[in-house]
Amino acid sequence: MTGDMGPIGPTRRTLLLATALAAALAPRARAAPADPYDALRRRWLDLTLGTGYDATAEPYASRLARLGELARGFQATMAPSPDSLWPGRPFDPPAGITFSYGRLWTMTQAHVQPGTGATGDDALLAAVLRGLDHLRATVYNPATTRYGNWWEWQIGSPRLLMDITAVLYDHLGEARVASACAAVDHFIPDAMLTDYSGTSTGANRVDLCRSVALRGILGRAGDRIALARDALSPVFPYVTRGDGLYADGSFLQHTWVAYSGTYGQVLLDGLGRLFALLAGSDWAVSDPARQNVLDSVEHAYVPLIHDGLVMDCVNGRAISRGCLRDDDLRLMRSDHYHGQALIAAVALLAGGASAAERERWYGLIKGWAERDTVTPVLTAGQFDVADLARLHTAASAPVPATPEPPGHRLFPAMDRAVHRGPRFTAALSMASDRIAHYECGNGENPRGWHTGSGMLCWWPEGRGGRSGRSDRSDRSDQYTDWFWPTVDWYRLPGTTVSTKRLADRAGGEWGAPKPDVRWVGGTTDGTCAAVGQHLKGLGSTLRARKSWFFLADAVVCLGAGISCADGVPVETVVDNRNLGENGTQAFAQGPGWAHLEGHGGWILPRGGALRTLREDRTGAWSDINTAGTTERRTRRWQTLWLDHGTDPAGAAYVYVLLPGASRAEVAARAADRHWLCVLANDARHQAVAVPSCGVSAANFWEAGAVAGLTASAPASVLVRRRARTATLSLSEPPRTGTPLEIVWDRPVRSVLRTDDTIEILSTGGRLRLRVTPGMACATHECEVALR
Repeated sequence: MTGDMGPIGPTRRTLLLATALAAALAPRARAAPADPYDALRRRWLDLTLGTGYDATAEPYASRLARLGELARGFQATMAPSPDSLWPGRPFDPPAGITFSYGRLWTMTQAHVQPGTGATGDDALLAAVLRGLDHLRATVYNPATTRYGNWWEWQIGSPRLLMDITAVLYDHLGEARVASACAAVDHFIPDAMLTDYSGTSTGANRVDLCRSVALRGILGRAGDRIALARDALSPVFPYVTRGDGLYADGSFLQHTWVAYSGTYGQVLLDGLGRLFALLAGSDWAVSDPARQNVLDSVEHAYVPLIHDGLVMDCVNGRAISRGCLRDDDLRLMRSDHYHGQALIAAVALLAGGASAAERERWYGLIKGWAERDTVTPVLTAGQFDVADLARLHTAASAPVPATPEPPGHRLFPAMDRAVHRGPRFTAALSMASDRIAHYECGNGENPRGWHTGSGMLCWWPEGRGGRSGRSDRSDRSDQYTDWFWPTVDWYRLPGTTVSTKRLADRAGGEWGAPKPDVRWVGGTTDGTCAAVGQHLKGLGSTLRARKSWFFLADAVVCLGAGISCADGVPVETVVDNRNLGENGTQAFAQGPGWAHLEGHGGWILPRGGALRTLREDRTGAWSDINTAGTTERRTRRWQTLWLDHGTDPAGAAYVYVLLPGASRAEVAARAADRHWLCVLANDARHQAVAVPSCGVSAANFWEAGAVAGLTASAPASVLVRRRARTATLSLSEPPRTGTPLEIVWDRPVRSVLRTDDTIEILSTGGRLRLRVTPGMACATHECEVALR
């Protein structure tokens, strides 16, 4: 599989490095692949350690030197004791054992990789062996009953142990290899891979299979490899509930959490490695459903990546991991970090894709690499040389860079929506009885209470990278630059919230807090969209109906039926923009409008008092993650909100978001009384018309009629007119599956196109149709010619 990667710069190693590497890997170099197990092990080394790069050139040389520096530091401080391998790093939960194996893995790589300054160092190798023996003797062995976090015993530690064993195989001897295999057999019993349930689903299942497959290779046990390969098959089909990949592109883990950005990355990376590892062998992954995984790259993941970042609305509790105390490299785990890990997984998976798929993906990777100037992909500190080599191969491929995919994507199964217009990208996160308000656990993300209350994040186009100014007008790092430690968690952008104070971890851990509402979702024609959320507040009596109508250059935001009896004020947060450190971006207001330099503007077509606040807020990652660093930083915030008062009954709002618009454009749009018509905004219906776009749309919270549209049951309807034709896009967000009828009071000459799920009941003076919606909140379309 390494033949798919072209050379990266000069490929001839210097004589010194070649000699050092040969010394370090002498047994590996002398041994010919005598059997399939040895061949697979060597292939794994290529995947894990990398090929085709020049260790004397950047970005590899500095990365390898840093690897050696870390390894020597770990070697010097390692001091085995009954309950630890390094002082102050006990084996106790949450991940002390995995932490120790992680440092041994760093030392292992430094020993075998060229250019580390420790290549072939016998003392370093002896230290690794001593550490492995100590872990085996004291804690990670078949005599131990696991305790604490299951992940450490069944995923984190065995994955690292198998990598170390594979790389040092010829140095370990039979006894050490056998003990490593026995530990994996003990902590990952067969039942973990024969029963697709509990913690052995989705990305977790792939991680488990990775360790068991390597155990089979290292222990020369074909039945273990076959078990791991066959256990992958339940991951491939689209699911309709629980963990896994959905036909609409959603990805869930922990049953109720949107997790494309972190667990989804783990799944793609793990499958990419296993597809490449086993290809052409007796254990090749041949299940035809594996194509769903390859298709998911463009269908499920690409829409969620923006200029190298992956949107935080699909990162779960990982949004709180910004900087961790036990991270030896002190990496900032931001939206760009997670996005780049996902991009690296795509590059890895490309090795097992078709030539056409690989070409398309390389174009995407090249585009992301060009646009991400916040933390450049091709030099990102999180990558080892193997990932860097694959990324450079993709970025240097003779294909054009691919722009971000335009249009609107709904992910109904995970209550998310992504919108790309010519001037901005936006991501919306909601919650329902299917999707949690938020996830916390393991001391992470205890204050994410309102991230599912209609949080609307957005990035203006053409503003990538840092400007070098203290007031930074670029916004591609809007949610990267210490956003989560310093934001007011009761004022997340786009949300409607009760200001009632909540305890950390309110509602429970692991995605437990879910509102008992069904109407969450919408409809889209691929360019525009109508999306709605029946909101019930977490730990609150708050109730509201929220709608978003996404257009080419704007988002029309409506709220109605806002009621609460918590005895505290209720607010709708029009926006909350991170201005960076000591930001000085000019903020201006006029009649019914507001504008923030370098960001965009907002208009209030029906007036209302827009409250504003510019304040400095200080926080540390340890405030929202028990493993976070205690360093405190300050960021300046521009907050805009609507105050609905204490205990409102039936309050409402209308505002329009204009990302990337100039001050003059915002003022002109506010003065144009004909651009937007709000047709309805109450607890029964919310509807708008934008004549200049040919758009009219309605969210029916119950059966009824509004502005020429009638629905026999709750529904979402979008109508786009183009000259003498129109397209109706329809869905049933409550997901009852019961047929519903839609009437459009408009003369129709003929039906040009319709989905199989739509039955035309009549045309002529008005269009009447029946939709059989199914249970997935899918969009159903009908195109007609107008009279």
